[in-house]
Amino acid sequence: MKKYGVNELRRMFLEFFESKDHLAMNSFSLVPKNDNSLLLINAGMAPLKPYFTGQEIPPRKRVTTCQKCIRTGDIENVGKTARHGTFFEMLGNFSFGDYFKREAIHWSWEFLTDVVGLDPERLYPSVYLDDDEAFDIWEHEIGIAPERISRFGKEDNFWEHGAGPCGPCSEIYYDRGEKYGCGSPDCKVGCECDRYMEVWNDVFTQFENDGHGNYEELSQKNIDTGMGLERLAVVVQDVDSIFDVDTIQALRDKVCEFANTEYKTDEEKDISIRLITDHIRSATFMISDGIMPSNEGRGYVLRRLIRRAARHGRLLGIDGKFLATLSETVIETSKDGYPELEEKKAFITKVLSQEEDKFNKTIDQGLSILADLEKTMAKKGEKTLAGTDAFKLYDTYGFPLDLTKEILEEKGFAIDEEGFQACMQKQRETARKARKTTNYMGAEATVYESIDPAITSNFIGYGRTEAQGTILALTTEKEVVEAIVVGDKATIITDVTPFYATSGGQAGDSGVITLNDSVFRVEDTQKLVGGKIGHIGVVESGMFKVDDMVSLKINEDQRNATAKNHSATHLLQKALRTVLGTHVEQAGSSNNQDRLRFDFSHFAPMTKEEIEKVEAIVNQKITENLPVTTEVMSMEDAKKTGAMALFGEKYGDEVRVVKMGDFSTELCGGTHVANTGVISAFKILSEAGVAAGVRRIEAITSDAVFAYYDEIEAELEKAAAIVKAKPANLLERLEHLMAEMKALQSENESLKSKMAQDALGDVMNQVTDVKGVKLLATSVKDVDMNGLRDLGDQLKEKIGEGVVVIAADNGAKVNLIAMATDEAMKAGAHAGNLIRGIAKLVGGGGGGRPNMAQAGGKNAAGINDALAEAAKVLEGQL
Repeated sequence: MKKYGVNELRRMFLEFFESKDHLAMNSFSLVPKNDNSLLLINAGMAPLKPYFTGQEIPPRKRVTTCQKCIRTGDIENVGKTARHGTFFEMLGNFSFGDYFKREAIHWSWEFLTDVVGLDPERLYPSVYLDDDEAFDIWEHEIGIAPERISRFGKEDNFWEHGAGPCGPCSEIYYDRGEKYGCGSPDCKVGCECDRYMEVWNDVFTQFENDGHGNYEELSQKNIDTGMGLERLAVVVQDVDSIFDVDTIQALRDKVCEFANTEYKTDEEKDISIRLITDHIRSATFMISDGIMPSNEGRGYVLRRLIRRAARHGRLLGIDGKFLATLSETVIETSKDGYPELEEKKAFITKVLSQEEDKFNKTIDQGLSILADLEKTMAKKGEKTLAGTDAFKLYDTYGFPLDLTKEILEEKGFAIDEEGFQACMQKQRETARKARKTTNYMGAEATVYESIDPAITSNFIGYGRTEAQGTILALTTEKEVVEAIVVGDKATIITDVTPFYATSGGQAGDSGVITLNDSVFRVEDTQKLVGGKIGHIGVVESGMFKVDDMVSLKINEDQRNATAKNHSATHLLQKALRTVLGTHVEQAGSSNNQDRLRFDFSHFAPMTKEEIEKVEAIVNQKITENLPVTTEVMSMEDAKKTGAMALFGEKYGDEVRVVKMGDFSTELCGGTHVANTGVISAFKILSEAGVAAGVRRIEAITSDAVFAYYDEIEAELEKAAAIVKAKPANLLERLEHLMAEMKALQSENESLKSKMAQDALGDVMNQVTDVKGVKLLATSVKDVDMNGLRDLGDQLKEKIGEGVVVIAADNGAKVNLIAMATDEAMKAGAHAGNLIRGIAKLVGGGGGGRPNMAQAGGKNAAGINDALAEAAKVLEGQL
C-alpha cells in the first residue's frame, strides 16, 4: 500500500466524489454563519445545516468538502496524549434527499479499498443495533462476514443533537495490528486501545426528533459522512499518531528545532512539543478567517491557544518569539488545500507576533503578582493560594492554572483548585445565561423560515433603478400572509428587484413599490435565507397580494450617495495598504448615504501624517477620474487579477470583480460610481481602535464634505465675531489675546501673593522650638491653596531650616499646608503625617510627601486647635 501524504489524500477524496457527480465545495470559514449554537465550526456538516433542514436549497443534491474544524472540549488533554488535538480536517460526502445507505456504504468501501488501497481484511464495519438494512448491505452486497460486523447502541452508532434531524450511523474501523494493541485476548472493535481505529462514519439522517424522544421518518433522507483526514493519514502512513503524519511531523520537527531537542526523548518535553504543534495549526487557520485574539467568544479561544503555545515554548527553553515563524510552516504544508493561508500570510504572522508580545508582558506581570501573593501567604503562615486569586491570574493576566500550580509547588505551596473551578463554573454559567435561545439552526427563529425555500429573488439593479416584478410572498412581522393592507408593517418578496439588499457592508436601498393607487414604502432591503430579497416597510395606501405584478422604484439619491461612499471605501483600503503595509485587511465596513465606516487590521493608532497621506492618496485617485469597471469571472481568474477578498466571506464559483483603474481591484457585489471623479471629495473624520488589532476610520464624501467645511466656516465666523475679528486675522487676534491674558494672569498672581503676605503680616515672632527643630504654625484669611504654597515657600526661606504649617480661613472652607526642610526631615519630621494628624480638627483630611503636604476642611473654628496640635504631632515625630 502506498503511503500517501495528507495533501494527496485530500485531493484523492474530493476527486473520487466528484467522479460520483458530487459538487466539490471549498472549506467554509471557521466562523459560523447565522448559527449562534456554535463558536467555531466543529464538523464537516455544521456549515451545511441549512441544506439538511431544507431552509436553503443546496447548489447540488450531492456535495463533497474537506472542512477545517476546531474542537476545544478536550483542550486540557492536548499534548498529554498523542490522541488529542484541537484542529482537524473533516472529509465529507453529503446527500440532500438524493442517494442513501446503499450508495454511501458502497462508495466508502470503494474509496478505502480500491482508491487508497487499504487491505479489505483489516476493515471492520459497525452498524446501529437495530439497523438491519445497513447490516444486510455490508453482509450481502459488500461481502463482509457477519461476525466481522459489530452492532453498537445509541451512544456509539446513533447521531442526534437535541431536536431536529437524526439517524443511525455505520462506522468503518481499521485494524492497525497487534503492535498498536493492548495485548488483551478480548481486544476487538470498540476497544479503547489504538489497534482498531475508526476511519469513516456514515450518518444516515432518516428521522426527525421532536426533542422528547419521539422519532418520525423523514420524507427527505440525507447522508452526512465524516472522516478525519489526519486519522486516515495515520492509517495509510502506518504511524503512531496524528503528530507523526507527514505535514504535522514537519511542523513538529520545526518545534524541536526551535527548542534544540528531539521528539520522544523526554516525555515532559513531548507534551509541550505536541501542544505547540497542535495549537499553532488552530491559531493560524483561525486568524486566516479573520478571528482576532480577545477576551471573549472565539477571540478568547484563539488567545488561549496562542498563550498556551507561547507558555510551553518557554518551558522548552525557546528564546524569544517563535510562533509567527512557526506558522509559516503551517502555511507551507497546508496551502495546497487552503490557498488563503498564503494570501493572508503577512496578516497571520503580524497578529501572532503582536499577541506573543502581549503575553510576554502579561506573563511577567503575572509572575510579579504571584510573587506578592507568595509573600502574603508566607507572612500569614498559609500554604494554599485562594482559588479566587488563582482565577484572577488566569482570567485577567492569561496565566494558566498549571503554570501557577507548578511555580507554587516548587516553593512548597498548593492551590485551592476547588475554589478555582468554582470561579470557572460561575463564569461558564454567566456565559450560558447570556447565550441566546435558538432553534436547531442555532439562529433566532423568524417568520421568514416559514416561506417556501423554492422561492428566490433575482437582483437586477446594477444598471437599473426601477423594474416590474411579481409578488411571490408576503409576511407581516409575525406570519406569512396572502395579502397586506394599509398600515401593515410587512415584507414583500418579488421574483426580480432593482433594490440592493444590505450586504458586503453596503446598506440596503429604500424606495417604493406601487400597484395603481396602492403604495408600499420600502424602508430597508435585506437578504433572507435561501436567496430571497425582502423589501421591508409599511403599506401607505391600498393593498397588495401574492401574484400581483408591481412596480419597484428605488430612491436614486440614496443609492447614488451610498455608491460614492462604497467606491471611496475601495480607494481607502488600497491607500491604507499603500501607507501602512500589506498586513492591512478589511475587518468590516458600513456604507450608507451619509458616511462610510471602515474597520481594518492594524496594531497601532495611525499618526496624523499617516492619516493625511491616506486622505491625499484617495483624493488624488478621485481627481484622476479613474474608470470603475465590473466583471463577472471565475474565482480562479479573479485571484489572478490580484482581487482582494473579504475575511470569512463564502464566494461562489463565479465572482464579481470591481476595478478602479489600475489602482484598486476587489471582489464586491455592491453598487458603485461609474468613475472615481463622481465621488468629488473625501474627508477622514476620525480614526480609533475598536478591538485588539482592529482600527476604525469614519469618513465622508461628496456633498457631505462640502457641508462639513461649510459648518466649520460658520463656526469660524462665530468664533471671530466673539473676539471682534475677521476669519482672515483670527489667528493674529487670538495670539494677541493670549499674550494679554498671560500678562494679566501674572499680574493677578503677584497681587494675590502681595495680599497673602499683607494678610499674614510679620509672623517670625511666632516661631517656636520643638526639640531643636524650628516650627512656624500660623493662620491667614482668604488665601487659596496656590497662595498658601507661595507663602509656605517664602516662610521656609525665612526660617532657614524647620517646619512651616499654615492654615487659611476661607469662610466655609479651610486650607492647610505643611512643609519640612531637609534637615527637619533628617530629624524625623514628616509633613504628610503631620497634616494627617491635625486635619481632623478642622473637619477634613489630607496627606502628602515627607517634604510637603496639604489638606482641606470645613470647620474654621478648629484652626487654632489644629495649629496647637501641630507642635504636639511634630514632637512625637522627632
